[in-house]
Amino acid sequence: MANQRRKPRRPALAPKKSTVTLLGNLTAVAVDTETTGLDTARDRIIQIGGVRIKSGLLNEEDHCNQLLNPEMPIPDISRNIHGIADEDVCDSPKFIEFASQFKNWIGDSVVIGHSIGFDLAMFKRECDLSGINWEAPRTIDIRHMVDVLSPNLPDYSLETLASWQNIQAHDRHDALADAQMTANVFIALLPLLREQGIRTLAELENACRKANNRSVDEIKSGWYDFLYKPDDDPLHHSPARIDSYPYQHKVSDIMSTPLFFATVKDTVSHVLDILMERKISSIVVKPLEPGPEHGIVTERDILRAINRHGIAALDMHIQDLATFPLKTVQHNEFLFRAIGMMDRLRFRHLGVEGPNKQIVGMLTSRDLIRQKSTDAVNIGDAVLHAETEQDLASAWSNLSQVAIGLDRENVDVRNIAAIISEELRAITRRACTMAEKEMVDNGLGHAPVPYCMLVLGSGGRGESLLAMDQDNAIVYLEGDPGSETDQWFEKLGQRTSELLNIAGVPYCKGNIMASNPEWRMGLQQWKSMIESWISRTRPDDLLKTDIFFDAVAVHGDESLMKDISEHAFELGSASRSFLSLMAANASNVHSPLTMFKRFKLADGRMDVKIGGILPIFSAARVESIRNKILHKSTPERLNALLEMGKPAELIDNLTEAHRIILTAILKQQLFDLENGIFLSNKIAPDKMRPGLRNNLRWALEQVPSVTDLLGVPAK
Repeated sequence: MANQRRKPRRPALAPKKSTVTLLGNLTAVAVDTETTGLDTARDRIIQIGGVRIKSGLLNEEDHCNQLLNPEMPIPDISRNIHGIADEDVCDSPKFIEFASQFKNWIGDSVVIGHSIGFDLAMFKRECDLSGINWEAPRTIDIRHMVDVLSPNLPDYSLETLASWQNIQAHDRHDALADAQMTANVFIALLPLLREQGIRTLAELENACRKANNRSVDEIKSGWYDFLYKPDDDPLHHSPARIDSYPYQHKVSDIMSTPLFFATVKDTVSHVLDILMERKISSIVVKPLEPGPEHGIVTERDILRAINRHGIAALDMHIQDLATFPLKTVQHNEFLFRAIGMMDRLRFRHLGVEGPNKQIVGMLTSRDLIRQKSTDAVNIGDAVLHAETEQDLASAWSNLSQVAIGLDRENVDVRNIAAIISEELRAITRRACTMAEKEMVDNGLGHAPVPYCMLVLGSGGRGESLLAMDQDNAIVYLEGDPGSETDQWFEKLGQRTSELLNIAGVPYCKGNIMASNPEWRMGLQQWKSMIESWISRTRPDDLLKTDIFFDAVAVHGDESLMKDISEHAFELGSASRSFLSLMAANASNVHSPLTMFKRFKLADGRMDVKIGGILPIFSAARVESIRNKILHKSTPERLNALLEMGKPAELIDNLTEAHRIILTAILKQQLFDLENGIFLSNKIAPDKMRPGLRNNLRWALEQVPSVTDLLGVPAK
């Protein structure tokens, strides 16, 4: 065995530890040691092996493998196990000489191991002997992960765990080989954890604390106790403060207008005169004929032309300098998307498209210079340009940290919900395009007919928070259920949902997904189904109708969605029986307050969706159908009703109650997220600050007034 192994390498950027990091996006190191024996009070380390894991993938090239001089004889019983003899380590560095290099290689990564408590105890002993301050890393033991999964295994040895996951064992009791095997087992367990709803580091730690039955025996054996206690976790995540401006303002708020245009036949001299006279840095170039996309010429393009051609450049046609096509962003996009796009493309100018795809403004780096934020703004662009499952998961994993940062900046919860919803739509769009490309690459061909992918429910309303799951559907132009066309879209729906689940958006428990034939149909089948929902008005039909009326198109031929949406509004607004049943359903408020205005709690929590926001957004939806209001979000629907003459005090109170309840849910979800508690709409009012708790009580008192909005008797 060689005395000196490859030196460990430090990653270019050590990622910050975060409790909210998705396990599939975790940057970690799997570590193992070989020692002179098993006594953590007497023995020494003779080999350290480690390998890096990044975004669910093993990077065997980035590894650590080092023999150490233990400064004591290696007993025969130990040498017979790992094969390392005194002569193999006599010229190796001592632990104190290697410790700094090893610490730098680990960086801020999570440490993964098998029986890692023993290895940590040995590291602590070596640090104590060397006079080095011991800092315990955030740690995961794959044996504790298996405890959570509770398989029926004869034992939890590394060989058994590897065999269970069909991982080949080799070079046992070599630290590097064991670390690599540990890493492979960890990666193999991630999908099993995901099936149980365990997706983040905090959720795994919390589950391990509850499931682990080994801690006492391990501590008695001298192992290091690394399972964190929720109340004294020194590594509680605190993200850097972020500039909230790009998350609260749209492109249309700061774009430059009016626009100035040139044609491809205009001269550089003429365009330069316009730039100087109007004090602008770019001009949009129109094509000679309608149809082709617009281009752009900037002041830098002109300077480069003059530098290259001298004064003759002024007589050149602008088409010789223009860049086609002009890259654009939608006028109603949040600024953080535009910032991410400009950073990725390294552009200083973006055209702004209006509702009718016309160029209505220009967004420049000068417009954004004071809006530059942290790297978190790039989440939207990262989602849109993800190429692999890992890319998608990596981009999505930043969303919770953005939500934490925005909440700490006191950003309105409705803006935070709108951002989360916009990213939910974006990741659904990207997962769909990735799935479609995979199908083409696998020989299944392109979509047989035009189609549209929809996002439903809270994602469609723009009111999703962090406990969202998948609610999606597909409408395609034509094709019967079970036909080849339908089978193609079934595969598309299945792969889209799979990609979303891997990225961190769980499968819908109610199976409201395009993989389900009830939510994947041809245009005429959709119209017939909607007619059936509205005419029969069974409880299950009402639920489906509720979800559908919040749908938005996120990918494909949006005219298909527009067609069935208009059809649904026409039928729904004309059916008195349907509207009456919808109104009765929305007004059936199960208040979480007692008659004495106290909170009704079960295990210290109460569900403020069922008795809080649900009646408000349901009532706003019913009235939007009745009055053919096409807005999707609850505040926009309520505001439209105000403009139509509904009582101002009633609308204002319901709007404010909706905001307060959403705020309470988000605050609870952020707390639960960082403490590994499964996210839901149930909140613990006793844990709230008094001001928010009192506001929540007032908000819940307003909810029964939805009956006044709906014009139905109070129950």
